[in-house]
Amino acid sequence: MVVAVTWDPAVAEPEPSSAVPGSEPFVAEAEVLGRTLPPTVRSALLRMVDSPPREGAILVRGVPVGELPPTPASPTEPTAKDHVSELVLTAVARTLGEPVGYRPEHGGDLVQNLVPTVAGADRQVSTSSRVDLAFHTETAFHPHAPRFLVLLCLRGHPDARTTLCSVHDLIDALDGDTLSVLRQARFVCGVDESFLDGARAALASTERRSGPGSVSEASTGPLGPRGPFPVIGGTADRPTLWYDADLMRGTDPAAQAALDRLDRAVADHHRSVVLEAGDCLVVDNTAAVHGRSSYQARFDGTDRWLQRAFVVTDLDQSAADRDGRIIQTLFA
Repeated sequence: MVVAVTWDPAVAEPEPSSAVPGSEPFVAEAEVLGRTLPPTVRSALLRMVDSPPREGAILVRGVPVGELPPTPASPTEPTAKDHVSELVLTAVARTLGEPVGYRPEHGGDLVQNLVPTVAGADRQVSTSSRVDLAFHTETAFHPHAPRFLVLLCLRGHPDARTTLCSVHDLIDALDGDTLSVLRQARFVCGVDESFLDGARAALASTERRSGPGSVSEASTGPLGPRGPFPVIGGTADRPTLWYDADLMRGTDPAAQAALDRLDRAVADHHRSVVLEAGDCLVVDNTAAVHGRSSYQARFDGTDRWLQRAFVVTDLDQSAADRDGRIIQTLFA
């Protein structure tokens, strides 16, 4: 089971913000709200930073999400909703650290809508529905991957199981020889489809503004696959995990065999939770991998709808490659 805490219903739902979601005034407003979160929720979030639970995730239930219109047909479709959920999600993110966006992913939005789409139904992307979303560290290929992933469910689906597997459970399950190989820099990770698509769109936009061949001054890209690097790192007390079942490969037969054993261990030892409206799942992206089961999307305005935020704990690490809160790195 995932550690769960409940939002105190006596705490009033915040008023919708008049600031633009993702803007600095909006983030500042969310920071103030974060200081007044229900005490049990705020304490659980702060513990996630310094002493994350063995499961690598916590679930906050009963989070206010405001009034909801129909589920949008795509992540970028405008909606006539209030901004209560965006404000609460950003408050949770700001309590954990610094919310950031990634330029190729939804154009760098700090709060992203995750909804099923017809075009993405069978792909390994967040808009899929007809396929299982493979276990992965969020942006394992990225030099500035987030420390935390925050998912707020606005509208659920009974068949969509969010899956999780902790590095601690995997270390317990694997033999010493396998772990020894996984701790060595013998693995490479490809780039997620959504980042490749977003990079192409970002580069095309830059070329329209600045001419062919130009790249944003803030970008170190375009970059290719990451590696070689170890899958398991950190210390005995705080091990870390960088893994993507779809995009990662070993650089030699022994490394690939160890990765195959890790694949089986993840399949055998994962947990799952069906997110319902008002559930907020916080994942330590360095300590647990996540995925999602397939489900039948209806594309009728009643589909599953999550909002997502990425959080880093040190903005300085991406300073050379960041414009405001948007990390500019592109991939090819």
